[in-house]
Amino acid sequence: MGDFQYFDIILFAMIAAFLVLRLRSVLGRRTGNERRRDLFPRRPPPISDKHGIDQVATANGVDKTIPRADSVAQPAATVAEGINRIRRADPGFDPAQFLAGARVAFEMIVTAFTKGDKAALRPLLADEVFRPFAHSIDKRVAAKETVETRDLKLDDCEIVEADVNGRTARVTVRLVSHQITVTRAMDGSIVDGDPDQPVEKTDYWTFARDTRSTNPNWMLVATNSG
Repeated sequence: MGDFQYFDIILFAMIAAFLVLRLRSVLGRRTGNERRRDLFPRRPPPISDKHGIDQVATANGVDKTIPRADSVAQPAATVAEGINRIRRADPGFDPAQFLAGARVAFEMIVTAFTKGDKAALRPLLADEVFRPFAHSIDKRVAAKETVETRDLKLDDCEIVEADVNGRTARVTVRLVSHQITVTRAMDGSIVDGDPDQPVEKTDYWTFARDTRSTNPNWMLVATNSG
């Protein structure tokens, strides 16, 4: 009897080991070095680039925080020259791809801020922006208030300022959005906002990036509302 029990144990162990190996082959293993999500994809550096950049871009923001981005748009020629300077420092920079990333970042940051998800905000914001965002979330939690954002629609996203200072490229985007944002007290009563009326918002967000970094993502370093 004991021999049969010992045989069953060995058999079950072999089956379990087989299933583990199959799962690993299908799902893969987490090594801690998984590829991060790149919000700002970059084009391959061109062999030569003798043409100027005539593109100008747009984007929108969320919260009134410090530091504040400059809300005065530069002339188109000045923006184009700023983009050219960034391209010279980082040939992989592409304005259209940058704006696509800015749109995704806008939605992610607005959503995370609304949910009070500081962990999701942390990798997207520079310290000087994260602190006031986190403070606003903490105040909301302490007051037992909740925020809901619905019907978020980003209508326009445009580059209004661009430049390079040393190794750091900075791009300011104007973001025009329509959204319904309502703040409610613990009892469900409305503290701020209209649940039936979308509001148009114009925000200016400034993103920065080390042009020599292997990380393609830009961080939000300043915001302003126009």
